[in-house]
Amino acid sequence: MAETLHIPQTTNRQAIYESLIPQIAALVEGEPDLVANLANIAAALKEAFGFFWVGFYLKKENQLVLGPFQGPIACTRITFGKGVCGAAYTRQETILVPDVEQFPGHIACSSASQSEVVVPVFDRDGNVSMVLDVDSDQLDDFSEVDVNGLEQIAKLITNF
Repeated sequence: MAETLHIPQTTNRQAIYESLIPQIAALVEGEPDLVANLANIAAALKEAFGFFWVGFYLKKENQLVLGPFQGPIACTRITFGKGVCGAAYTRQETILVPDVEQFPGHIACSSASQSEVVVPVFDRDGNVSMVLDVDSDQLDDFSEVDVNGLEQIAKLITNF
């Protein structure tokens, strides 16, 4: 297992994802502990991109519960269908929000969050088991490049 990420010195997110995804795959390969893998994935994304907040909400009974993350403290529990995370879970699709103030029912865990992308993570049976939540303190900070990269990372988690 590598303990150092090799991040290209560029602002081109496509190039960063192309470098980061195989490194994350190698990082989680052979490690059976889900929490350890989620913690390392959150740390890798935070280190590579400097996002304001990166983390996971795991399905536990009838809600999403905060899992491993990097960034300021966050909401602990989110009801299915509520906020961007709850909506991504319920719709079973990635949601890209350029301005969180324009998203009906947005849950403001931090007033500094301005834009967000949430990716559902599916288990082996095709059910959503958690969501990957990434927040920025900049408006319109995410694009389809992020959606594609984060969805590829979410697929790495499906194996656990």
